[in-house]
Amino acid sequence: MKILYLDCSMGAAGDMLAAALYELCPDQAGFLQTLNSAGIPGLAAHAERDGRGGVSGCRFRVHIDGAEEEAAVPEPGPEHHDHGPEHQHEHRHEHHHEHHHEHGHSHAHSTLTDIRTLIAGLRLPQQVKDDIAAVYGLIAEAESAVHGEPVEQVHFHEVGALDAVADVAAVSLLIRTLAPDRVLASPIHVGSGTVRCAHGLLPVPAPATARLLLGLPVYGGGIKGELCTPTGAALLRHFVTEFGPLPAFTPRAVGHGLGSRDIPEAPNCLRALWGEDGTAGRETVWELSCNLDDMTGEELGFAQERLWEAGALDVWTAAIGMKKNRPGVQLCCLARDGELDAIRQVFFRHTTTWGLRAKECRRFLLERRE
Repeated sequence: MKILYLDCSMGAAGDMLAAALYELCPDQAGFLQTLNSAGIPGLAAHAERDGRGGVSGCRFRVHIDGAEEEAAVPEPGPEHHDHGPEHQHEHRHEHHHEHHHEHGHSHAHSTLTDIRTLIAGLRLPQQVKDDIAAVYGLIAEAESAVHGEPVEQVHFHEVGALDAVADVAAVSLLIRTLAPDRVLASPIHVGSGTVRCAHGLLPVPAPATARLLLGLPVYGGGIKGELCTPTGAALLRHFVTEFGPLPAFTPRAVGHGLGSRDIPEAPNCLRALWGEDGTAGRETVWELSCNLDDMTGEELGFAQERLWEAGALDVWTAAIGMKKNRPGVQLCCLARDGELDAIRQVFFRHTTTWGLRAKECRRFLLERRE
């Protein structure tokens, strides 16, 4: 089983994710050719070697019509430690209605419909285009909540700019090229303090980023400034299936995706580890069950469907005898740690049980491929 593990101890940004995954790509030249010929107007993407805090890695650089996005950004203030171009354009995105570019490749404001039209026309595999559209849908939903306007009326300026489309397309294409069986990540370091934008200072994490991180494990720290951007948060939410510490597995390669600036406290990089499950054929799961004697077959069927939707690995029922010789049904399911909370809620919301049993089980598996 192939595992991709993303170390987000210095946050996450689209360009850093792309750079880390690029280092793992077996056909780097082919990837760049595919991306640059995908149909993003004026795109010229390339990767270069660099170093941050003693760590050598890769920087993913995007130029649109010969210009790079960071050229339009004023120098950050004393509390602003950014990763690179994506962080800079995303700070302005938080107040996208009033900001305008000052250089040649000005991008008009776009709606989610405009972005989807652009994505639909790209010369990329359909699954990759679906991933890009899903990531932008997450960002639009977060912006909609922050600005109090319908999703379809959200205006993308900076995150909707062509260079940001390239970052999201690059990450989506690289993950589908690597085709991991599982995508895991550490808890996400979001930074601390404030970040400077067109309207002054925003708290870290910035409003749209905070919405995108709901339900994900995050933490702050002594590093001032924004470490996780909206695009980084949306990409992690879309692709990562489990968050937690580094699992037992055998690493085969490691990629370091660098930001553009040095951060004094630590190397400014996102690390991606690629390897094989060190416990292949074995895993620990949870078995959850409850006894029921007052639900109809239709109600039980509905509850089973909701358990599948919540991520259960298996769902089943068994006939049992209960107190006072009443016939009953035992409703059971298997779940991994990451889905435990959601599945517990399904039991209490959609069945009549007052209690739920849970026990850890070891299971042995055959490797499966499609």
